[in-house]
Amino acid sequence: MSIEVSAFRWVPPFAQGYVRDLRVRWALEEAALAYQAALVDQQACASAGYRQWQPFGQVPAYRDGEVELFESGAIVLHIAAKSEALAPADEAGRARTTAWVIAALNSIEPYAQMLIHFKESRVQAESLLNRRLEPLSAWLDGKDYLEGRFTAGDLMMTAVLRELVDSGTLARFPVLDAYRKRCEARPAFGRALEAQMQVFRDNAPAQP
Repeated sequence: MSIEVSAFRWVPPFAQGYVRDLRVRWALEEAALAYQAALVDQQACASAGYRQWQPFGQVPAYRDGEVELFESGAIVLHIAAKSEALAPADEAGRARTTAWVIAALNSIEPYAQMLIHFKESRVQAESLLNRRLEPLSAWLDGKDYLEGRFTAGDLMMTAVLRELVDSGTLARFPVLDAYRKRCEARPAFGRALEAQMQVFRDNAPAQP
């Protein structure tokens, strides 16, 4: 069985390029693993069959004939275990990669989402987020990547940071913004983004 990744058939323009199947598409592109997108809509996500694959009715979900997974972080780590393009072969390197993937999801993303979604408490959310971004910026200062080479940790961290561009937050952290741009310049990211966007273009609602 080939690799399947669930993805929305269409989302409104503000969400295009940010739906989390992009993280998995990017990982698969970096690992040079072929895949197929299993396109779903909200009705399909609510179905009992889909909930057997993704219990929360979200995207992405992943399967490859041997493994079925949900949650983008878990999926990216699974792909990283298959490819040295996303994680070093040695145990210590793999452990560090795992730590950075979890850091992106646990130490940075919740605070980024708080800033994006809870605008009534923006000042407090911004203060909390800055306390996370400042040490991350210090860690990356003078480095191209989190651990000296691109890994799944950089993929996930970039996926989180790019959601802060429109808020202007990254403009205050030039080290992080340069890092984000460096990771987004990777050809695999470009291919993954185009694959997601092409689906949305192909399935856009007809204009009245």
